[in-house]
Amino acid sequence: MNFDTWPGWIRPIARWCYNVFIATDQWICAFFGGYPDETISSYLHRLDVQGKPAGKILRPVVDWLWFWQDDHCYKAYLSERQRYHLPPILRNLGP
Repeated sequence: MNFDTWPGWIRPIARWCYNVFIATDQWICAFFGGYPDETISSYLHRLDVQGKPAGKILRPVVDWLWFWQDDHCYKAYLSERQRYHLPPILRNLGP
């Protein structure tokens, strides 16, 4: 999420809240069997593609909850593949 256009005084608070939300999301995902650095939405996309019942049932629910974002779980999966949640300096580490 880009907070650059937010007012200066609220920007650090918004970033902190967003980071805590993502960390909580990833912790819950890991608790239920996902990868430690993966969001619930990405995990549900993977489960759905694998034909697992949890993915088939819960992915449409999460996509509905994030109604303003078309195909939210798939986009979250792509975001994970692109390492979007990492700081820019850690996204594309070369040899």
